[in-house]
Order: sequence, then structure tokens, then C-alpha cells
Amino acid sequence: MGNCMQLFSDLDTVVGDAKTRRRFQDGVRGVDYVLAYNGADHKLDNIKKRETFEANLEKEGLHLERDNTQRIHFIKIHAPREVLYRYAEILKIKLPMKKIPGQDQIYREEYELSDSVRTCCGNLFKSIQLNPDKFPPKPKRIHFEFQRNYEHLFDCEQPNFFDAGTRIYIINFILERQHFIEGEETPDNLGIEKLLADGVYECAYTLHDDTDRDLLLSEWANLRKWKHLQPLDAIKEYFGAKVAIYFAWLGFYTHMLIPVSICGILFFVYGFITWHTDPISQEICNANKTTLMCPQCDRNCDYWELKNTCAASKMNYLIDNNMTVLFAFIMSMWAVTYLELWKRYSARLIHRWGLTGYTHDVEHPRPQYLQKLRKNRKLAQKLDQLDPESVFEPEVPFWTTKFLPSFTSYSLMVLSICISLIAIFSMVVYRMAQRASHSVWGDENSATYKIMAMPFTAGIIDLIVISILDYAYSSLAVKLTDWEYCRTQTEYDESLTIKHYVFQFVNYYSSLFYIAFLKGKFVGYPMKYNTIFGFRQEECNPGGCLMELCIQLIIIMVGKQAVNAIFEMLVPYLMKKFRKLSTHVGLRRRKNEEKLVSCNQWTEDYHLEPWTNTSMFGEYLEMVIQYGFITLFGLAFPLAPLLALINNVIEVRLDAVKMLKFIRRPVAQRARDIGVWFSIMTVVTKIAVASCAMIIAFSTNLIPKLVYQHETHDYSLQGYLNFTLAYFDTKDYRTQPILGESKYGNVSECRYSEFRNPPWHEHPYKRPMYYWKILIIRLAFIVVFQNVIGVLQTIIAWAIPDVSGKLLRRIKRENFLLREHIIEYEKRQAQKDAAKKLAEKVHGLASNVIKGITNHNNNNSALNNGGGTFSDPIEEEDDDVVQLRKRNIIQDDTTQL
Repeated sequence: MGNCMQLFSDLDTVVGDAKTRRRFQDGVRGVDYVLAYNGADHKLDNIKKRETFEANLEKEGLHLERDNTQRIHFIKIHAPREVLYRYAEILKIKLPMKKIPGQDQIYREEYELSDSVRTCCGNLFKSIQLNPDKFPPKPKRIHFEFQRNYEHLFDCEQPNFFDAGTRIYIINFILERQHFIEGEETPDNLGIEKLLADGVYECAYTLHDDTDRDLLLSEWANLRKWKHLQPLDAIKEYFGAKVAIYFAWLGFYTHMLIPVSICGILFFVYGFITWHTDPISQEICNANKTTLMCPQCDRNCDYWELKNTCAASKMNYLIDNNMTVLFAFIMSMWAVTYLELWKRYSARLIHRWGLTGYTHDVEHPRPQYLQKLRKNRKLAQKLDQLDPESVFEPEVPFWTTKFLPSFTSYSLMVLSICISLIAIFSMVVYRMAQRASHSVWGDENSATYKIMAMPFTAGIIDLIVISILDYAYSSLAVKLTDWEYCRTQTEYDESLTIKHYVFQFVNYYSSLFYIAFLKGKFVGYPMKYNTIFGFRQEECNPGGCLMELCIQLIIIMVGKQAVNAIFEMLVPYLMKKFRKLSTHVGLRRRKNEEKLVSCNQWTEDYHLEPWTNTSMFGEYLEMVIQYGFITLFGLAFPLAPLLALINNVIEVRLDAVKMLKFIRRPVAQRARDIGVWFSIMTVVTKIAVASCAMIIAFSTNLIPKLVYQHETHDYSLQGYLNFTLAYFDTKDYRTQPILGESKYGNVSECRYSEFRNPPWHEHPYKRPMYYWKILIIRLAFIVVFQNVIGVLQTIIAWAIPDVSGKLLRRIKRENFLLREHIIEYEKRQAQKDAAKKLAEKVHGLASNVIKGITNHNNNNSALNNGGGTFSDPIEEEDDDVVQLRKRNIIQDDTTQL
């Protein structure tokens, strides 16, 4: 191929280049993989490594073609059919077989009773279905592990028999196993990852396909298609099963948010409808000026009127009402139902993609792991003693080798978590300090300050601190995991995931746990407040702390999702633009170095952001953190599922755009589930039950209301507000909170939100008996709620099997048909082989007989010519007898065979 700059000089060349945009120069063989390196790299060691590595690739049967026309040199790789056949058998890849007799009957019987239902549902959901012309339904095929012995049973003639994902997966497997130092083929000098880490190659990536990508961009990565289903089969063929299973999970999770979002809306509407029937809000709003509350700080704070919290108590009622327990019950049941239904849905997908029964094969060791073995003296000595051709790896002892890096890694993780807790604690102190002084927002007793100013400013600062800690720990977690001896990529990913998520759990949820379970619970009383650094602890409004928890949840949840969306789209877009601009204007060039011109697919994709093994980690983490917001604290904001639903509808399309336009095509990998993330969500679901129980018990008025009604038989709750407010005699102040005179004159008593005896009681300011009753009932409620919900969740998990009965029957029947088909095939092959061998032996015997007769006749002719009187008996027999004798000989041999 000529210089790319000349491709734009004449039209004919441009047309010719269109045929080889992502193909070899012959225009037939497609480019499946690309290696790129700097053409100015003249290091002898790197050149030898590249030559050896590429020669080994060619020995494996891969086709290589070099593009050295620009400063970045590219090695184009194509996998021919024979290589794909060989490694498909080695990797036990399941591929579609030809139609088996009786196969259609299986699928026909499955839908015999549901044709009318399917027709009705098809018409009902026609608006969200995929365009059948662009995404035609694939014919149902039985998948079986490819074996070259049974090649004729597979649908090899199908053009897409090896889809792009399978081809990429096989080539990547080959690249990871090839040595690059001739004569020193040890475990630490093989694999493309090691070459990339050593800088021998700049990058290795697969190419986007314009045809398939344009189709996915128009029909999938398009916000206008937000209500349409995802083309999961096309995504699987383009990106591989590991990426497709993420989008399948995200889509399923988004659809499961619809019913719980409707419940949240109904719950919120119920609060608005019954807003004016709440006796607590009515009593607070109608309170007279004589109901004065005690000052909320120790210095220069005046008394304040109870009715100032009118708006806060009304808004709090939207969350804390008679339907709160019902909504908590629905959320708990929804969480476990979602997890169980996902297992059923994923089982169906995995079977459709031919991954049923797939387990991770023995993975190739990570190059970083092998390098760590070399750096360890004892292990390096063991490696040096091995046969160079051996692939044996030394056993890495835990206590002497693995323990110290793992202990150090997790110790630093705990230290980081402590730093996060200190940051959250500093926010609490900030809020206390704000309470202790006059606010810049005006009157600190105003509703605006109490409801909006304080929670809003604290929430914004908290979000900033959380984001900074998140960014700092993201790089730290990678370094901590690098210290460990993680042999395979799966072990590495799981270790990184657990380490990162535990930190994120503390980082994002700590402030919410504080507001839900600690704020206002250990304040004390006016004569003896509990202080931290001299500051009084924060108090909840008389209506409760749920509204502040709601505001904090909205700020952190929505703010985090907005920040992530901006960074996910903006950063790759800006990086792509910067790379293109720098290559065009020469900003990244060295002296006398030519520009890199994008004139084909591999040069265009070179400018994209690289794909890494941890690229999907951030996507999963964002969604699982959101799942925690909904399940752990969704009770405080019933519209949280709705906000998550809206975000996810957009998230699916934005992730698709990012992966198709701004990131290099990922290496396709096999997967049968979402990995450790499912276990994390299972644990979060169990914690969420306890969280909901504790929020209801300690942060709502449910238990105090029940105790009040039982003690006073006042079922109208007209006196409940007075029941929750204690009296305090201002003469008992040890330190007067007001330096001057109060605007309310000489105040003799004030009220505060606590369950304590009045000053005229024989035990003033002590806990009354009904306080202990409330505490016992709260604890009993937590135990009962958790056990009841736990039992119901267990029943749901038992009632919803991981694999549907229909799918199990299909798998059994397909396996039966498959076995019978293979047996029949083997029988036919055995018969053909036996007949072939028989024919060959018969042919050999006949040839021997004819040869013997011919030799005998020749001998007789020789005797006759010599004048002898000897005569052979065979000569005296006629031709018919001779033929009969031949047939008898053949028949006797056949009988013996």
C-alpha cells in the first residue's frame, strides 16, 4: 500500500482504498486484530522480540500483513478457517449445528398453548420491539462444543459461523501464549501483555466494523430509541458475551425499576393527598407563640417558635406516614425478586448464546504475576532450575510469600476507609459549627435555613469530598492489588472489585447512615448536652430527620450520577479530539517525524481510548452503588427508583455511544454471569432489610405513635406532639445561651424534642418508663421485621428457580436429540469405514488372485515354449470354471472377515 497521503490525491485510489479499509491488500481477508509500534524504535532487543513474536504467530497459522507507510507501523492479523477450527476445539467453544431432525418439534410444542398470548403481547409491545428487517430473528440452533471429527454436523457454511467476537477471542488467546525470545521460552517471556508492558508494542487492539457499528449507532446507541429493546444478540456478536451480559443486566435492572418506581409515585401521591390530615403537622402549624423551643446552640442563640418547623413537618409527612412500612416491605420483596428473576433471565440468554455449562478454563498467568515471581529470589531460583521448555509454575506459599503483600494491601485499604470516615466526621463537625454561630443565610431559626440551607450546603461539600476520595482511592486500589500475587485476570478483577467496593460503600453511604441512625439520637438535654470538640450535637426537627436524609440522598445520588455521566462522555470525547488535533497539526510529533494520517480503520481506531480488562469495572460499580442507594435508603425518598430509572434509560444509550465511538473495540470474552457483582448485590439486599427496619424503628414516628395510642387511648393523635416534647426550666441552665435579653421577654420554660420527665417530677429530666417501652418495641420491631422479611425472601428464592422449567425441558430434549444424532452419525461413519475397509481388502485379494493366475499362466507359457510335456490342470479348465473359482475365494474371505 502506498503512502496514505497519496490516497487522497486521486479518486481511483480512494475507491480502491474503500475495499481495503479494514482488509488485507487482496481485499478478501479481513483484519481481525492489529499490533502497533513506533517505527522509530530501533532498539535491537525490541526488534528481535517483535520478529520472534510475529514469526511464532505465523507458525500458528495466522496471516500477517505489515503497514509501514507512516510513523506508526501496524501489523494486521487475520485468522484463517483452519486456525479457527483448531482453537475452537481446544477452547471448547460451542458453535451452532445444522438442523437436527426433530429439533423443530421441540420449539413448536413449547409455543402450542401460547400462540394467542404471544400474538396479544406482540401487538401490545409492538412499539418497543426491534425492527425485524434490521435485526432479523436468528434461527434456533443447538450449540455443541466444536470438534473437527464432527465438522460435517456443524453449520459451517453459514457466513457468520465464526462471529467477530469468537474470532477476536481466539486470536487474543493465541497472542497471550506466544513467546518472543527464541531459545529462552520461559513463562516470563510470553504474551502480548508483557510486550505491551515492556514497550515493545505501543498497543494491540481489534477494529470496529463500520457496517455493524453504524447499525448499532442508529438503532441502539441513540437516545431516540430509549424505549426500544436492546439488540442483545447483535451486541454479543460485536462485543462478545462479557460486554453483552453487562448491557443485558443493565437493561433488565432498568426494566425491573418500573414497578417499584410506580409504587414510589403512588406512595408520594398518597402523602400529598393526605397532607392536611396529619395531626402532627396541623398541631405544629397551629401552635401559638407560647410554644417556645429551647435554643439550638450554647452561645448567643435565642428561643424559637415551634411553628417555624411547619413546612419541615409537612414535607416530612410525605415520607413518614401510614404507608411507610408497606413501602419498605415492597422494596425488600422487590430486591430479592429482582435478583432471582435475573438468574432466570440470564440462564435463558446464556443458553441462547451457547454458553450453558461454560466454566472458566485454566487461565494463562498474568505477565505481572510472572514478573513478580522473577523478582522473588526463592521463586526465581526454582524457575531457573526448570527445563526451559517446561510450563510448570512453582508453588507460591501463602505465609512466606502471599501473606505480607495481601496484609499490607488490605491494611492500607482499612486506613483509606478510616480517612473516609474522618472526612465524613469533619462534615458533621462543620454542621455543628454552623449551628453554633449565626448563619450567613439569615435567621438560623427560619424554615429556609433548617430545610434547605444547612442540608444543601453540607450535602454539596460532602459530595465534593466523596468525589475527591473516590478519585484518589481508584488509583490506590489498583496499586494495592498489583502488590498481591493474583495469578489470573479473574483473581485480579475479583480482588480489585471487593477492595474497591468496600471503600465505596463506606465513602458514599457513611453520611447517610449517620443521618439515618445517629443524628439526634444522643443529643442529651438542655442542662447537660453531649458535645464533640465543644460543639453540641445536631438535633432533628420535631417532625424527624427523614427529610434531611432525603435531601442528602438526592444530592449524593443525583450528583454522583451526573458527575459520572459528564466524565464518561466528556473525557473520552475530549481525548479523541485532542489526539486527532495533535496528530494533524503535529503537536505530538518529534523532530523530523511525519504526521499520522487516518486513512483506514486501524489508523482511525488508533486515536480512540484504549480498552482495558478493568473497563467494565467502573460501569458495574456505578450501577451497584445506585442499587445500594435505592435499597438501603430508598425508604427516605420514594422517588429514588424513578430517578434511577430515568438515569439508567439514558445510561444505556450513553454507554453504547461511548463504546462505539470513543473507545477501541474490546477483546471479546466469554462469560456466563456478571461475576462477583451478583454476590455483592445479594449482600447489599440483606443489609437493606436491616437498614429499612432500623430507619422505621428509629427515624420515623411509627413506634412512638403506637405506644402513645396504647398508653393514652388517644387514637386521633391530637396530643401526640405534646407527648414527644419535654419541658425544661430555664433556671436550670448551667450556661445561659442568651447573652442579652430574649425577644420573647422573660422565658421561664421551653420545650425540646425528647422523652424525659418534666422539672417538677420527683426524678427531673430522667427517662420515663414509656421511653424504655418505646426502645424495647423498636428493638423487637427490628428483629420481627428482619425475620419476617428474611423468611419471605427465602420463600421467594425457593419459589423462583434459577432456571425455568421450560428451559430445563428444552435443554434435556436438545441433549437427547444431540446424543442420538451423534450416535447415528457415528454408526453411519462406522458403516462407511467398514465398507471402505472391506472394499479395499476385497480389491487387494482380487488383485492377488489375478496376479497369481497371471503368474501361473506365464509360467505355463514358459514351459510350453521350452518344449516341456508338463500341463497345468487349470489350463484344462474352461474360463467359466476359473471365474467361479475366483468368486468362491472372495466369498470365503468375506465370510472370514
